[in-house]
Amino acid sequence: MFELDTIAAPATPLSPAGIGIIRISGPEAVINTDKIFCGKVTLAEAKTHTIHYGKIMDGDEIVDEVLVSVMRGPHSYTGEDVTEINCHGGVLVMKKVLSLVYSLGIRPAEPGEFTKRAFLNGRLDLSQAASVMEVIEADSEAALKNSMKHLKGSFSHEIKGIRDMILHETAYIEAALDDPEHYELGTYGDKLKEKLQPVISRLQNLSLSYREGSLIHNGIRTAIVGRPNVGKSSLLNFLSRQERAIVSNIPGTTRDTLEESVRLGDLTLHLIDTAGIRRTDDTIEKIGVDRALASIDEADLILFLLDSSRSLSEDDIKLYHQVQDKQVVLLCNKSDLEFHRDIEEFCRSVNCPVVYFSTKTGEGKDELMDVITNLFFHGALAGAEDFYVSSERDKLELESASHSLELVCGSVDAGMTEDFFSIDLMDAYTSLGRILGEAVDEDLVNRIFADFCMGK
Repeated sequence: MFELDTIAAPATPLSPAGIGIIRISGPEAVINTDKIFCGKVTLAEAKTHTIHYGKIMDGDEIVDEVLVSVMRGPHSYTGEDVTEINCHGGVLVMKKVLSLVYSLGIRPAEPGEFTKRAFLNGRLDLSQAASVMEVIEADSEAALKNSMKHLKGSFSHEIKGIRDMILHETAYIEAALDDPEHYELGTYGDKLKEKLQPVISRLQNLSLSYREGSLIHNGIRTAIVGRPNVGKSSLLNFLSRQERAIVSNIPGTTRDTLEESVRLGDLTLHLIDTAGIRRTDDTIEKIGVDRALASIDEADLILFLLDSSRSLSEDDIKLYHQVQDKQVVLLCNKSDLEFHRDIEEFCRSVNCPVVYFSTKTGEGKDELMDVITNLFFHGALAGAEDFYVSSERDKLELESASHSLELVCGSVDAGMTEDFFSIDLMDAYTSLGRILGEAVDEDLVNRIFADFCMGK
């Protein structure tokens, strides 16, 4: 355990609520909490992982009736002695309790400092620690499931297994070089290459999964595109379940881009309602069209809308050709009305998924969700045993480790001596170690925890 001072912070927001929790962690956590707590039990004598009823006292004045949890290190979240004061969730009451706590010489915790201490004390590795904030910020079922798998150590366990294998092989090479009479290296290179190839493949697949992991956690930037009056704003309102965009029969009503984040099943879509794209002499509408075109360039996904009750226009065809190189889903809107014949013919000719949709009846919503899942997640989001890499830092380290192991295989093919294998094996070992938090500098650790919320 690291010798650190004692810190405290609200673990719940300072806002009216039924309960407010103030977390205290460090070597003086229990002793100092005892100084302001009055109950049947002295906290210093309390067993670990117990909770006690009493009062927080400011001299002879009762500040609040509370429940205090006692969790002794190393079997606590931070690996240190921890107390949590569960008081009434009024803003004034929590501020008064906090003021008392700080008056004891306990320092206010920095953002993420509790989790940082859990990492420094070996309770979590760096990958698990980073996933704590992802759990907190998860805004979809898929993001939450993936973050929980990282927090439980699924990713870390696999990385540790690969590192153990690399270390074993490196140790064998070093032993064989020191004692060639008792260790056989004649066919070792070919055997090592055979062992490394599936590992390289797995590291590459994990690295490639960053795309899916990023989309799961950050959402899919989705531009709603089409000529004026095909129902783009109606679609945004339907998916967001609120009247976010003005809807009218007047072409050019939407003059600017309008953004809204929505959940569609396990997915989060960052929807951008764009101005109807057409040639126009209206200066303001032209600015909206230019912004719509810029949104197309930045989008991960294009929802291209057609009004299936109206005849196909040259603008529809021209606009489709502008976006066809992107990930596109063609939405035939107003499917509750009679289809126009040339729309059906156009749908059969395009090289992208087609969904028949109605913002009035909701037809096509489930199909749209399935189509997007197929486009971005190969038909399914993470299953019971699968997970996605969601950190760019982890992705880069995985690529570095994979490259180092490929160099080992290249050395085998080139007939180089085994001491060359050790150099690249240890480079891979070090890269994977940085994912877990071994051999990382303080600045990197501080940067990872800087974006954490207070009290966590």
